[in-house]
Amino acid sequence: MRMRFALILVLALSYGFQSATPARGQQSSSTESGRKVIRKVPPVYPDEAKRMSLSGTVKVVAVVGPDGSVKKIEPLGGSPILVQAAENAISRWKYAPGPETKESVELHFNP
Repeated sequence: MRMRFALILVLALSYGFQSATPARGQQSSSTESGRKVIRKVPPVYPDEAKRMSLSGTVKVVAVVGPDGSVKKIEPLGGSPILVQAAENAISRWKYAPGPETKESVELHFNP
């Protein structure tokens, strides 16, 4: 039983370390749509999250208007502290002009 627990623990920890982290170790992002992002504003890693060594992924849906500005952000998952930081950054993103769309965005935070 202990061996199985140790194996699961090792696999879980190794999976966490395999996630893509940016060079500075703070955050990275990905979008899942065809609409091009013209300007990405990186999220500010919250001081409270740093103190807690909090990491994780925030998933949101951004409603983008015809002019490319983000009109609304709908959080789908993530720590509330990190969600707020993600929303603050994504609200300043600029997309290519086009019809109003919903864009899926993931931001990965790592201390």
